[in-house]
Amino acid sequence: MLNNLKIGTKFNLLLILVFIASICLSGAILSSVLQRRAQNEVSSQALILMKTMNSVRTYTQNRINPLLAPQLETATAFIPETVPAFSATEVFENFRQTEGNENFLYKEATLNPTNLRDKADSFETQLVERFRRESKIKEIVGFRSLPEGDVFYIARPLAITQQTCLRCHSTPELAPKSQLTTYGTKNGFGWKLNEIVAAQIISVPSKEIFNYAQSSWSLIMGLLIAIFTVVLLLINFLIKKTVIQRIKNIERIAQKVSTGDMSADFDEGSKDEIGGLAAAFNRMKSSLKIAMDMLNSQ
Repeated sequence: MLNNLKIGTKFNLLLILVFIASICLSGAILSSVLQRRAQNEVSSQALILMKTMNSVRTYTQNRINPLLAPQLETATAFIPETVPAFSATEVFENFRQTEGNENFLYKEATLNPTNLRDKADSFETQLVERFRRESKIKEIVGFRSLPEGDVFYIARPLAITQQTCLRCHSTPELAPKSQLTTYGTKNGFGWKLNEIVAAQIISVPSKEIFNYAQSSWSLIMGLLIAIFTVVLLLINFLIKKTVIQRIKNIERIAQKVSTGDMSADFDEGSKDEIGGLAAAFNRMKSSLKIAMDMLNSQ
C-alpha cells in the first residue's frame, strides 16, 4: 500500500509518526519530572514543619519542663505545658488556624497515650509497629487519603530516651498526683526506656500542588504541540518547495520526452542531487536523440 503513495504523502506520514512519538516521549518525561518536583516540594514543606516541631519539643523539654515540673506535685490539675508532645501539638494547632493551613496535620501517634487525643488509629498503629520491628528504619514517607483530602506524610519514630520521662509513664505509683487526677491511672503507663512508643507524623496537603503540576504539564504540552505543529508545517512546505516540486517538474519533462517531444529540456539551475539528476536526464535525452537520428538516416 505504501508503494502506491506519493513521496509527499509518505514523507508526511513519517513526519506525523515522528511527531506523535516525540510528543508521547516528551509528555512522559515531562510528567515524571513535574511529579517528582511536586513530591519534592511537599516533602520539603513537611521536613520544615517537622524540624520546627522538634525545636518546640526541645525547648519545652530543656526550658519549660524544669521550670514547671516542681509544681506538678502540689498543683490541683496537671500542667500539660511540661510535656513536649503537648506543646508541639498546641503550637501546630495555632499554625493550622491561619488561612491556607487548615489541612496541615501534626500528630504524635501513640499506642498507649496519656492524653487520648494522641491515640494512634489503625494506620498510625501500623507505622509504630513497623518502627518497632525494623529498628533501622528512621523515616517512612508516603501518601494517605484523609477526610481533609490526599496528604503526603512523613513519619519518624519517637522513643523514650530520657529516664525523667518514665516518671510520668512507668507506673501510676511514680506519677505526679496531678497527672492521675487529670488523666487517671489506666492510660500512658508501662513505657520502657529506649522503647518506641509513638510515631511523629507530619501530613501536608498535596492535592493543590499536584493539580498545579498537572496544569503546568497541560500548558507545556499544549505549547510543545503547537511548536511541533508549526515545525511540521514549515518542514512540509520547505520539502515541497525544494524537493517535491522540482521532482514533479523533472517527471513532467520526462513524460514529454517519452512521447517524442525532444524540444523539452530538464532545466535545473541548482547543483545539488536533483540538479545532477536533471543534467543526467538531459544527457540521456541527447544520446537518445542522436540514436534516433542515426536510425532515421539509414
